[in-house]
Amino acid sequence: MKKKYKIGIGSDHAGYDLKSLINKYLREEGYTIKDAGPNSTESTDYPDYAHPVAKLVTNEMVDFGILICGSGNGIGMTANKHNGVRAALCWNKEIAELARKHNNANILALPARFINEKEGKDIAMTFIVTEFEGGRHQRRVDKINKS
Repeated sequence: MKKKYKIGIGSDHAGYDLKSLINKYLREEGYTIKDAGPNSTESTDYPDYAHPVAKLVTNEMVDFGILICGSGNGIGMTANKHNGVRAALCWNKEIAELARKHNNANILALPARFINEKEGKDIAMTFIVTEFEGGRHQRRVDKINKS
C-alpha cells in the first residue's frame, strides 16, 4: 500500500486550472492537500504562492510541494530561494522520476502552458510515489546548500 503523503500546492493565475485539477485528483487518491491558493484565474504574482508552499515543506508541515505557473520557472526559482528546498521543473514523468530518485526533489514545479491535464496528473503522481535512491546521490544532494 502506498503511503498517503501530505502535499502543499500553489500556483499563479496561469497555473490555477491545472492546480485545481491536480488538487482534486490527489484528494480523490487519498492524499491530504494544503492549498496555498490562489482561488481564481485573476492575475496574481507567483511568489505570493511559492513562498507559503516552500515554508510548508521546510517546516515539515507537508511531505512535498507542487507549484504551477505558466512556464514553471518563476515559481520554481522562488521556491528554491528557501534553504532546504529542492524544486525541480518537470515536464514529463521521466524527469519527475529522476528528480526524486537522484536529486531528492521535494517540490515539483509544473509548466501549465506546456503540458496537458493528463500529463500534469501523471507527472504529479510519479513525483509523489518515487523514492529517493540515496547512496552516491545523497553525497551530491548534501553539497547543494554549501557554498
